[in-house]
Amino acid sequence: MNLRFQQAPAEEWQANTVLLFNFKGEEVTESIPNLRDSIPWITITPAIQDAKGEKNQVTVAYGHPSVPMPRAVIVGLGDRKSFTLEVLRDAVKTAALKCRELKADTCAIPVEALDTIEEENTVLVEEAVASALIALHTYDALKTTQKEPAHTPRWMALLSTEDFFPDDIHAAARRGEAAALGVNYTRDLVNAPANIITPSALAEKAEELGKKYNFKRTILGREEIIEAGMGAFMSVAAGSDADPKFIVMEHAPKGTENDDPIVFVGKGVTFDTGGISLKPSLNMHEMKCDMGGAGAVFGLFEALGNSDIERRVIGITPCTDNMPSSTATHPGDVVTSLNGKTIEVINTDAEGRLILVDALTYAQKEYKPSAIIDLATLTGACVVALGAHAAAVFATDDDLTKNIAETGSRVGDRYWPMPLWDFYFEAMKSDVADMKNVGTREGGTIHAALFLKQFIEEDVRWAHLDIAGPAYNSKGGATGFGVRTLLELVRSGV
Repeated sequence: MNLRFQQAPAEEWQANTVLLFNFKGEEVTESIPNLRDSIPWITITPAIQDAKGEKNQVTVAYGHPSVPMPRAVIVGLGDRKSFTLEVLRDAVKTAALKCRELKADTCAIPVEALDTIEEENTVLVEEAVASALIALHTYDALKTTQKEPAHTPRWMALLSTEDFFPDDIHAAARRGEAAALGVNYTRDLVNAPANIITPSALAEKAEELGKKYNFKRTILGREEIIEAGMGAFMSVAAGSDADPKFIVMEHAPKGTENDDPIVFVGKGVTFDTGGISLKPSLNMHEMKCDMGGAGAVFGLFEALGNSDIERRVIGITPCTDNMPSSTATHPGDVVTSLNGKTIEVINTDAEGRLILVDALTYAQKEYKPSAIIDLATLTGACVVALGAHAAAVFATDDDLTKNIAETGSRVGDRYWPMPLWDFYFEAMKSDVADMKNVGTREGGTIHAALFLKQFIEEDVRWAHLDIAGPAYNSKGGATGFGVRTLLELVRSGV
């Protein structure tokens, strides 16, 4: 769906369907002073009386089909005092899906409709655009018996009566569009089956992004990974015939090439059987989502390619599947990581942390990061602790934790801070190596984070995001969780 901007007197606005919003107990016509000019029929249509403003209540009102805007979809925002950006995102999603149901050819949002909401219009426009584009995106490329793809309006317009369309509103809309492109890119990668999104396929995606947006990329194959000394990473890849790929992308606009970069590391296990420590078969098909961290990094770079952010950013995604075979790592094997520390692999299903530590070490060896943030669908224990709606955040300093949590909250990604208390590491001490890759069942999420922390140098700002809960759900598939957080962290200069 394309994004358009209409700057004209209200009576000249045109769209098949206009999207309107009202608070509980407030009339729709009060929200837009010039509504009577753009759609004069709104004052006499009986349907307007049905729009009570209850949260996510949908009312469809019709005028004569020959007028420039013959239909309105009105969505309630609930009590004004309870308004949040999440309320707006839900309302816009509801409106967009109603447009799909009605097979609306085009739709529009008057910027003036947002004036009565106590939030900056630029913020509201960015969220509205992102929400609409995310809501209408579907993954149906593999459905050959579907008669036609899910309907999407040809374009969505923002309407303004200003003499010139406001530059700040235009820029906000484009930010929302870029964010949605990144989120939807991630959703497509994570929703795709593991026989399509393989490590080699992700390497090809990195090449495509690099050529399209002029990103520098470095891709290491099996022999190069072994030669580099990434024994922890290779212990996971050892059981698979599919070539592992260690993928590095760099966004460095002119003039930033020598800046200290922010580095994002994403877990890229394209399918996780658990290895020799085999998972139960129930719902194993969902383990295609175990590259959700890598998917978020790829989505970030798609968003960066559609943005004008002057910041050096590195994305690192170690990619492999985790398979049982005669060459797979055994429980009890000891492997040597890139930084020389030895690890006793007690559980081959605790594989994500093994590929991440070599990537974290690589990031510190090759760059001087202003910060390193890794994200991964790492532990089922995190889902038990926080459910499906929030991710855990661990960080080496409180400011970084606060920054991530507040940034996520603004864009609809929820994070909950968790401790990095060193005494938890006692459970991970090994009799035959420097450490074990798992601790006790209790505190499993914290053990995983502390394991990663052993590979972070003292003066490096680092955060770990366990996104196992919100990255994917059985009913709706991939969510693209984390992409908008990463994008805003880059923009804000963390």
